[in-house]
Amino acid sequence: MEAAGERFRQAARQGRLHQLSSTEFTVPGISAGNVVRWVYEYGMVTNQDGRAIYDRIKAAPLDERCPLCGHGVVSTLDHFLPKRMFPALCVDPLNLVPACRDCNHAKGEGLPSAAESTPLHPYLDRVDHDSWLEARVVDSSPIWLDFFVSPPPAWEQVLVDRARHHFALFGLAPLFAVQANRIVSNIRQQLTEMLDTGGEDMVRAYLSAEADSRLAHQLNGWEGVTYRALARDRAFCSGAFIS
Repeated sequence: MEAAGERFRQAARQGRLHQLSSTEFTVPGISAGNVVRWVYEYGMVTNQDGRAIYDRIKAAPLDERCPLCGHGVVSTLDHFLPKRMFPALCVDPLNLVPACRDCNHAKGEGLPSAAESTPLHPYLDRVDHDSWLEARVVDSSPIWLDFFVSPPPAWEQVLVDRARHHFALFGLAPLFAVQANRIVSNIRQQLTEMLDTGGEDMVRAYLSAEADSRLAHQLNGWEGVTYRALARDRAFCSGAFIS
C-alpha cells in the first residue's frame, strides 16, 4: 500500500493519473471488497484509533470549506481515485479528499479518460497561488454574474483544460452565480444609500475594499471575485443594482 501511494504521487506529479490501471493497485491475495471493508471501513471509519486519523484529514480544510468547490461545508472524505477500483489507495491520505455532499455526489466513481478530463486535486495541483477565477456582470434583470476560468498566461494548456473540466464537473458557474445574487440582494439597500450620498465613486470604493479583503483570504474565492466583478462594472456602480 505504501508502494501504491508512491506510484499515485509520481503519476500526479507527471500529469498521468488517467493512465493508471486499477490492476496495479490491488493487494495480493485479498479481494478489493475485503480490502475496503477491513482496512478502510472497519479499520478507519469505525475503529476508534483509525477514526481519529479520518477526522483529522476531514478537518484539514480552512473554515471547513470544501476544497473541490470552495463553497460547501465538508461532510465526508472522497476517494480521488475510487476505492473499489484502487483498493491499495483506500486509506492513503492524499487519496482521501475532504468534500461536501454535493461534490462527492458530482464526482462519483468515474475515472478520467485523458489528462484534460482529470479533476484538479486540491493538494497535489498547486493552483491557488495564481488568480484564475473571474466573473462578469450580465446585463439582465435581475443582475446575474457569469463565472468562468481565466487562467494566467504561464499555465500549460493541459492545466487550463483540467481547470475548465473541474469547473464544469462540479457545476461551479451556476453555484457561484446563485450565491453572488444573494450578495447583491443583501447589500442592495446599502449600495442605494451610498449612491445617494457619495455617488458612483463611493459604491465602487466600498465594493473594491470588500473584494480586496476577501481575496487576501482566498485568492480564488467566489465572494471576493463577486465583489471585484461588481466594482469593475460601471453600470452596476452607477445604479444598475436598483430594482
